[in-house]
Order: sequence, then structure tokens, then C-alpha cells
Amino acid sequence: MASLATTTVHPRLCKPRSAGSSLFHSATITRPLSSIGTIVAAHEAWFVIARASDAARPQLRSYQFSLSSRNSKEASGGREQLVHRSCGSEPVCAKTCKLDFGIQSAKASVGNKTACNWAGVRLQAVADTATQTLDEIKEFGKAFKDNVLIQDQDQIVNKVEYNWEQEWYPLYLANEVPRDAPLGLSVFDRPLVLYYDGGGTLNCFEDRCPHRAAKLSEGQLMEGRLECLYHGWQFNGDGSCAKIPQLPAGGKIPRAACARPYVIQESQGVIWIWMADKKSADKSKIPWFEHYARPGFQDLSSMQDLPYDHSILLENLMDPAHIPISHDRTDLSAKRENAQALKFEVTERTSRGFAGNWGESSSDSLLSCTRFEAPCVLRNDKVVTDKDGKTVYSSALFLCCPAGQGKSMLTVRFGSTNFGSSLKWFPTWLIHRTSNTVFEQDMGFLSSQNATMIRKGVPTKDLYLNLKSSDTWVTEYRKWLDKVGHGMPYYIGHRTLSLAPAAAVLEAAPAGLVAATASSYPSKGVISTLFARDPTNRYFRHVIHCITCRKALKNFKKVQKLSQVFAGLSAILAIVLANNVWRLALVPCSLLMLITAYICSLGVTELTTNFVRAHRK
Repeated sequence: MASLATTTVHPRLCKPRSAGSSLFHSATITRPLSSIGTIVAAHEAWFVIARASDAARPQLRSYQFSLSSRNSKEASGGREQLVHRSCGSEPVCAKTCKLDFGIQSAKASVGNKTACNWAGVRLQAVADTATQTLDEIKEFGKAFKDNVLIQDQDQIVNKVEYNWEQEWYPLYLANEVPRDAPLGLSVFDRPLVLYYDGGGTLNCFEDRCPHRAAKLSEGQLMEGRLECLYHGWQFNGDGSCAKIPQLPAGGKIPRAACARPYVIQESQGVIWIWMADKKSADKSKIPWFEHYARPGFQDLSSMQDLPYDHSILLENLMDPAHIPISHDRTDLSAKRENAQALKFEVTERTSRGFAGNWGESSSDSLLSCTRFEAPCVLRNDKVVTDKDGKTVYSSALFLCCPAGQGKSMLTVRFGSTNFGSSLKWFPTWLIHRTSNTVFEQDMGFLSSQNATMIRKGVPTKDLYLNLKSSDTWVTEYRKWLDKVGHGMPYYIGHRTLSLAPAAAVLEAAPAGLVAATASSYPSKGVISTLFARDPTNRYFRHVIHCITCRKALKNFKKVQKLSQVFAGLSAILAIVLANNVWRLALVPCSLLMLITAYICSLGVTELTTNFVRAHRK
């Protein structure tokens, strides 16, 4: 096939001499032919028109082109479209027409024949060096569509019954819930507060005081009850109000003075919440992961509070093709030279999700199994037999809770029956550092992708150019959203969408972040340069949700301060004391303390500072 020109110079077209002759001497190409979705060959194969998605349109706002024909005729469509005549190698007469993306429909005619039709199209042309015929161009276009791009064959969206409230959502890791302070969370745009009462029972309310709508997660625990710090109203575990300090003597607490409770349930180390009423809660719908119940199965779990929509998070996590590029050398398994086409096999499609197998094109087998289950569970399992004939079960589990517009709360769990005892020698905070780096490597372009999708306001079929060899799961997920999105607060599907009716309200002050052990860093309710909440920062995104990392941070800071103090004292004593023996002992001690303080500062940096990619090397 002919190579493609990439110049933006105005094309000079020559009259085709005969079948098999060169089509063009030069051409205007705005994107590679390998990205074309629909190809239409023009009259006598003098140029090619390709339908393009909105994703590519911002690159250039307009295009210039010319057509060659013996019979000139002005085009219709409300804009002047030029057809010019060519004689030999130079055009006899030529005018330039401008095609703007604002045009919804237009036609360019040659003689009495229609040369092309488009609706907001992008121009493409074949370069000049190879011999091409019209049939070859058409054949290439058809083969490209059939074999490379994911085709949109389902013109009708078959919607199924779905209610987002009648689902179990993964709220938090059970062992990370603070015992001494309330925790503020959310599902979609519904704020929640999670806390342990005096009896050790975990409770969940709507994060709103019935008095003046203050956040209960900004409150505190008093005598086993949740107290709103605005006016001191206190609530029992069932949501009833137990105390109103401002109530007159003998006055009765109003029946409406109660917090709305939600049903929560712990399963396999995760707290799940039912968003509908208590009577309709169906505990049989809580997802069950069989690998986590296998003997000898161990897992590493952590949480991430991420600044983009959970649908974009799910896309990212079900996309193995990006790993060699985006996470190059982050660990030993990710190398950009290993980027390649992937093979996918969809084995199951239901109203509750989809499943299938995948593998690298360089391998003959599809060892990995991906399964998405409503409302927001993604798992990637692998079962292999080791050299000793033992079956090894591995699982990557991603629980992607929608936390509001442009926000998601991820519980990530990596487990295997083959971890062995080596993991106990690695500090947990150091393992979490690697996972933090991975999410920070993706965060920039996923956040910008979120903004682009909202700004464009179109389904993904008009925004994405999905390939069969990398994007099969992404397309399956967006098509699933087409079926059930009508039962969600907002969504963007493959062919349909429903955006949120109003933009999310951004809060300036942190609210209900962690237990009292971390509430001084940052201070609750305080806005300052140092402690203003940055949702993209590693500390706010992960550390405040991880007891182990918070403890490590606290210890690093404590040892750092003590080392600095001892280093200073050692230096002073070395100066004051006249004994050379003491001086020889105190100087190295002071240096050792300074080195210790420096190492601790590196630990603090690792726990509070994001990975920054170097784009220039």
C-alpha cells in the first residue's frame, strides 16, 4: 500500500492518465490512514474522504483542497466548493474552497456525478509513489475497518432494568476504618459518614446533620455517640437524636431530628453499602471472590482516592495495552519494548457485565481472564501450573466506587497462593509507594480525559477510535453502560449518554478525612497554604486512608526531629568539651544523626510527594 504524506501544503492534483497510474503528485494528509473509520473513494479515485470522530477535530479548524475534472461544476451545501480543471501537470484554472467543521452536510460534484458526501468530514489522500487503483483503495479501506477497528454493528441499544441505588458498593477496607473519629465518604454525589459507636458497631449515615446541614464527618465521638461539632447534636447508632444542648428544659427532641442510616455489611475484608432502603437490601448480591477464600491465598490491599470519574478508572484498569508504555520500568514486568497487539475473546455478556480471556499476540494462549460485574467490580484472574505441578491462583481485584463527579474511591487488592513468606521482609509503606507511583503516572492524562469527555458531551463512539487489538474491554464496558445508564445519576456510554444536571460543588476545606491520630496533619476544617486539601497529592489520595502509611509517616517525622536534636547537641558538646577523646566520639555521632535525619526526610518525601514524569530526557 502506498505510504502516506503528512504535509499540509495545498495539493496539486494531476489528471489520471490510465488505470494503474499514480493517483497524486502530492496530497494534504491530516492524520494517518490507519486511523480512518469510514472510507469513501471519490469520483475516479482522485481523492479519499474519511469520516472522523470529534476526538481529532480540535487539531485543525479547517482544510483546503482542490478537485480535478474536465467538467467543472459548483457544489451545493451553502458553501462554495471548487472543482478545477487539470491539463498535464499544471492546473489550467484553480480556485480554493474551504471546508469548515461547522458544515453539517455538503456535496462536491464533478460533472453530473457526485464525487463525495460528508457530514463534518476530514480529508485524506493517498501518496503518490505507488501504483494504486480505485479497487485497491476500496479494498484496503474495507480490510482496515474489518480487521483493525472495532465495528459499531449494534444500531439499537437494548436497555435493561437497572437502579443504581439497589446495588452494593465497596465503601472501604474494614481494617482501615478509624476507631476514634468519623470518616466522610460518598457514593456518586451522595455524602456518607462511617463510624464506630461505643458498642463497637460500625454505622453509616447520610453525612448531613438534620439541624443545619453541617457535615457529621466533621464531628467527633462523644460517649459512643456521633456529635455534630456545629451545635453539639448527638446521634445514636440507629440515627435517632440523643441530645440537643439548646433544647429547653423538659422539651422533647423532634422526631425529624434524626440522621438517615444506611445498611452496611462486611464481606471478605471490605465494607459494602446498600444505597436503597433497608427493607430492600439483598445480601446475596454482595460480590464474592472465590480466590480470597482459598487456603494459602494472601493479598496486598490499599486504597486510592482518585480525581477522575469511576468509569474512566475502570477503563484504565481494564486496559492492559497501556501498561508497557505508561508504566515503563516501574516494575520488572513493564517495558515499553514489549508493547504489542493483544488478543481478546469475549466469553460472556449479561445485563450484569461481561467476561473474557486475553493474552499477548506473541503467545499462543489466553491465560488471563477479565470479568466486570455491576456496579463497579473488575477482576483479572490467572490460573497456571508451576514446574512442580501445583496450581497457582492469582488475582488482581479492583473495586471502583463512584465517589461523585470527577471522583472515585478505589480499593485495589493483589493476591496469590504463591506469595510465600518473602513479602513480610518488605515494609508495607514501601510496597504502597510503588502502587502510588503507578496511579500518579496515569493521573494526568486520565484527569484531562475526564475533562474532555465532559466538555465534548458526546458518546464514546464519537470520541474514541477503539482498536480490536487493545480496546475490546473498553468498548464492552461502554456498551454495557448504554444498557443500564438510564438507571444511573449520570453516565457516558458508547452510543448514549446522560450528563449530570449540575456541576459538582468543590469544597475548599478538608472534611472527615481520618481519625484523630492524623487530624492535626492536616488540621480538620482549617484552610492554609500548607494544609489546604489537594486531591491529587499522595498524602490526601492514599496516606490518610492507610493506617500503615500514616504510622510510617508519623514515625519518620518523630525520628527526624529527634535525630536533628541529638545532632545539634552532639555538635555543641564537641565544641564545648576540651577532651579530644570526647570530641572524636561526638563528631561522628553528630554526623550519624544528620544522616539519619536526612534518611527520615526522604521517607517523609516518599509518603507525601507525587511522582513527576520527566518528559525531556
